[in-house]
Amino acid sequence: MGKGGGCVPSKRRLPIEVPDHETSLPETKSAISSQNQITSTNTTIPVEYNPIQAVKKCKIFIIFYSMYSHVELMARRIKKGVDSIDGVEGVLYRVPETLPQGTLEQMKVPQKGNDVPLIKVDELVNADGFLFGFPTRFGSMAAQMKAFFDSTHELWMKQKLAGVPAGFFVSTGTQGGGQETTAKELFGIRGLPIPGTDWESIANSSKKVVWSEKKGWTAITQLVHHGMVFIPIGYTFGAGMFRMDSIRGGSPYGAGVLSGDGTREPSATELALAEHQGKYMATVVKRFARPFVTGAWSMLG
Repeated sequence: MGKGGGCVPSKRRLPIEVPDHETSLPETKSAISSQNQITSTNTTIPVEYNPIQAVKKCKIFIIFYSMYSHVELMARRIKKGVDSIDGVEGVLYRVPETLPQGTLEQMKVPQKGNDVPLIKVDELVNADGFLFGFPTRFGSMAAQMKAFFDSTHELWMKQKLAGVPAGFFVSTGTQGGGQETTAKELFGIRGLPIPGTDWESIANSSKKVVWSEKKGWTAITQLVHHGMVFIPIGYTFGAGMFRMDSIRGGSPYGAGVLSGDGTREPSATELALAEHQGKYMATVVKRFARPFVTGAWSMLG
């Protein structure tokens, strides 16, 4: 028995009638003739089950804030990666600006195009996955992105985004400007030890020990309270994650770019990592996605 609601009588075969007692061959012929008469006089419309396999692509919302276009360049490359996976589509959105126009002009912020719409909070429920991109501000996400997360409280109250896969990609000015943060921020709880840490050796060491991890963890609390599922990329990018011959942003937590004073463009490796994150996220979202079938008897729980 399939999802449609069970077996369906064939249009070519007549219903089988079981007689109440044994009959002889002549009586059987008579019964068949009688049956044909009944069929011709009491015509019924056969029920057909024609399920429509709806071509519904999984949608990953790539929501970003970009002041000087570094994050936007990554977002567009991420979309390319998402779109390369069959059955998944990346959708670009910006978050609203919070700075006044006069301030943006003084900061020489370029005008934004109209090809990427602003995201609305009530649209978030239509996504099958999220990738949030933003620059760092003193080791934390930009206020514009934080303001957007703060506006999602109604969805949080109803846990509308619970279980949805999500990830991050970032831009920082320097190698230590937020690409990484301390281990205390990594876990979000001060003093929580890193598994496998030899604390006794550290205590006896005269050297200063610094642990650091991806800056995106300072944004993890946003996902946790919504019940979303954080999807890091790990070291799935392969050899590109281990190369030391050039400056590169990004980490196992997500793609990243080093913008310098704003004039440095994303490198080929950084953009390739962003595209990889899009592909990787798309494959994960496909695993999370529910089957989508519409038909006369389709019922989804």
